[in-house]
Amino acid sequence: MADGRVLVATALEAIASALESRPPRYPEPSPTLSSARGGLFVSLHRGGSLRGCIGHMSSPSLLVETAKAMASAAAFEDPRFEALERAELIDLEVEITVLGELFAISGPGDFEIGRHGLFIAARGRSGVLLPQVAVEYGWEPETFLAQVCHKAGLEPSTWRSPAVELYAFEGTVFR
Repeated sequence: MADGRVLVATALEAIASALESRPPRYPEPSPTLSSARGGLFVSLHRGGSLRGCIGHMSSPSLLVETAKAMASAAAFEDPRFEALERAELIDLEVEITVLGELFAISGPGDFEIGRHGLFIAARGRSGVLLPQVAVEYGWEPETFLAQVCHKAGLEPSTWRSPAVELYAFEGTVFR
């Protein structure tokens, strides 16, 4: 999809222009992409390893603006990693995941591995795992649920609690 390539190129340009201390040269979005809004995550990889990942589950901003902001945040503000350096641009892989609407689920039979990501909120904590994560690690549905709990800093079985907010969502991935 051309719009996906534009989002990836936009994210990469946001990072490259910041690292090279120059004005950005963003690609021109299509009329459809120019008006599209929603949630989006930017994941950065080097040598097959995660180098940063930040996003918003939803956003009133245009997708292209969210891609710019989340790319910069993933490169320079992800607290799990040091800020990206210019030398890392050469083999940086950018992945954009555009999120669909959240829908409530109650357990492993309510979502599909590889198609859906998970979001959990409980006890003042929240966590999200994108659809591709379960595939990358070969997780079954119950393991995926336990891992999203872990990501939120919760016990692995928290998803079983009736007080938890548990959602799935579709994600379209662009590289």
